[in-house]
Amino acid sequence: MAKAKQSVAKSEFVQRNLEAGLERLAIASAAGERAVEIRGRDGKKLAVAVKRLAKRRASLIRRKKLAATRVRKSPSGETRKALRTAVRELAGTNKELGKARASKAANAVEFAALRLAQRRASGYARAIAQVDRALGTASA
Repeated sequence: MAKAKQSVAKSEFVQRNLEAGLERLAIASAAGERAVEIRGRDGKKLAVAVKRLAKRRASLIRRKKLAATRVRKSPSGETRKALRTAVRELAGTNKELGKARASKAANAVEFAALRLAQRRASGYARAIAQVDRALGTASA
């Protein structure tokens, strides 16, 4: 079988593809920087929320322990009601804390991946700029 003759790329085609690639790299780098900034901000908010809920949980555990001790000493309706309230609030706080921790963990994974991608994009852009300077050409 005869081999098909391969066409040779024209300089215009190569230049156009290089420019398009550089443009996409610049877009990816800018999007990465913006996403890292937003995810970092969200991560700080989630960390504050987890810390606040963990403190509330600790205080509710202490309150539940005190209420249980009071119920054992004098089992009146008021002390039993205080214990039920403490248990109910603790359950709600534990539920919120679980959701907040899951959100924080998911955000941390995505943040790490975004940081890596953003660093790669900015590194590639720096390397291309350095090569362009060395070759004496200007890129977009």
